[in-house]
Amino acid sequence: MVPTEISLADSADVHHKIGQLTRQLHDSLNELGYAEKLRGSMGELPDAQSRLSYIARLTGEAAEKVLNRVEQAKAQHDFIAQETRRVVTSLVKDPVAAVAKGEIMNFLTDVERVTKEADSHLTEIMMAQDFHDLTGQVIARVVNLAATIEAQLVQLLIQTAPPSVQSAPIEVPREHLAGPVVDPERTPDVVTNQSQVDDLLASLGF
Repeated sequence: MVPTEISLADSADVHHKIGQLTRQLHDSLNELGYAEKLRGSMGELPDAQSRLSYIARLTGEAAEKVLNRVEQAKAQHDFIAQETRRVVTSLVKDPVAAVAKGEIMNFLTDVERVTKEADSHLTEIMMAQDFHDLTGQVIARVVNLAATIEAQLVQLLIQTAPPSVQSAPIEVPREHLAGPVVDPERTPDVVTNQSQVDDLLASLGF
């Protein structure tokens, strides 16, 4: 009888720890706006940290590049605005002298130069956004991995739950379910969305 009691105590402890881990992961996914379970590979877990570091590096480089270009474009814009005010003042004061001194031609030359440079800045800013495609793919794989872990933990939690909890039905209002559900009648014990995960964890005491 003693070994049986120890075994039951160990099982309850494992069940409790699994439930806590599942709840933490589930809440984190909810905070990220995760709405649909996706499939992933457990073998990707060791790479998750490096993937996120890669995303941080790319986004940081892109942000720095954009800020530098914006600062340069802003300085050139201020220069043209200042030159415009100066030329207008000269034209109002003495149009003939302004033209004779070459102020108008110099101003037009500056405008052409700054326009070309502004186009270059805008092109670089646009090109800096190419990180979205790469980081989007990496983020999707990390989310897939987290979703897969959550799904496996939920199933393990169901399997290790006490018999009284396993037999208790988990009812979720149909109108509150989100996302596609394929033939749920054939798999009533499968958790198909985040609302059901919430209800499942709550019913198991987590």
